[in-house]
Amino acid sequence: MSARSVYQVNLQNEFGGGEVYSRFFSMALIDLGYRVVLFASRKAGFWDSLLPAGVELVRVDGAAEILRALPQAKSLVVTQTALDADAAQWVAARHVLCGFVHMPLYERDPAGFRHYHLLLPVSRHVLDSIRGRGYSKVFGEPMYGVADPRRGVSDGAIVARSEYDWDSRKLRDRLLGLAEPWWRRNQSVIEFDKRPGLTLGIVSRLTPIKQFPLMFGMLAPVIARFPRVNLEIFGSGGYASLRDLRLGLAPMLKQVRFWGHQPNVAAVYPQLDYVLSGLPEKEALGLNLIEAQHCGTPVLAVRAAPFTETVIDGQTGFFFSDPREDGGESFAQLLQLLLGGAARPDPRQAAAHLERFSFAAFRERVARALDAVAATAASLTGVQA
Repeated sequence: MSARSVYQVNLQNEFGGGEVYSRFFSMALIDLGYRVVLFASRKAGFWDSLLPAGVELVRVDGAAEILRALPQAKSLVVTQTALDADAAQWVAARHVLCGFVHMPLYERDPAGFRHYHLLLPVSRHVLDSIRGRGYSKVFGEPMYGVADPRRGVSDGAIVARSEYDWDSRKLRDRLLGLAEPWWRRNQSVIEFDKRPGLTLGIVSRLTPIKQFPLMFGMLAPVIARFPRVNLEIFGSGGYASLRDLRLGLAPMLKQVRFWGHQPNVAAVYPQLDYVLSGLPEKEALGLNLIEAQHCGTPVLAVRAAPFTETVIDGQTGFFFSDPREDGGESFAQLLQLLLGGAARPDPRQAAAHLERFSFAAFRERVARALDAVAATAASLTGVQA
């Protein structure tokens, strides 16, 4: 293999957890002495401020450009967004192809994964789902992640921003995206202020995998019974995701505020009493919950994987039963406890737990994964140089 170079692929257009992951994976590679090249979408405007110094950023329109830009010598290619089957087969025939798996293989199984030489799961939950699909070429240790809430941003007020991610592929979204500055032009800048009562927060992209509309379809009537509970939503999503979320929140909309995507999430977490998870089975890790704990903000999460890997009940937050099982009764009981003066845990007291999500621990996991990649490369036969 081409020595000490890693060609990383992330073709996501919107900012999310996988993009944060690309940041700290690049940091670990550089710290381990590797040259890092990142192929990224030309439509993604966030990379310049997100990436650490030293990463060579190559902007492309798609996989075809990546295939032409890769060196002729067999090299290590690591994807953060899975290649399609044809591109994966082409790369795997010429290079060593590995990929992070950022979502459990729940109702999905990217065809390209069949050609990968090694898959890198971000959690035990994801690892189990990969094996459940019959894959054997999988690194046997969860990679987890890094509590890195600053992401290169150290200032900036918390002000209301657009909660929409407009999809330029859809005519409706293009038109609404063009119209949004017009309908917002007379709106004054609203800066965040914490309201009296118990403040719950969502700090996340508002994507379907979180299942927020389904969850609040059951929890919103419960929360509406507690007028002292406020919900602050920091994140953005597509038109349909926001529409469905508002429908789910309808019984408690007076207790909800939307703030849009915030570049400085390190300033957001300390303003919240608890950060709230979504539903579990489609979730891979819950990087937002890890970041919250790192900032000293406890979390409320469904008692299920992957959250049982990243939260310690009573120490870094509290679990509640899946509302699909009890209609939200466990969550109602939890709210009663919190409003009744139950001690709020400080996750920073769980030092050993948080250490699993430190950069130093992640760097060591990356080093072990690269050893596994090297062993895989040495075992390959018939790979064209």
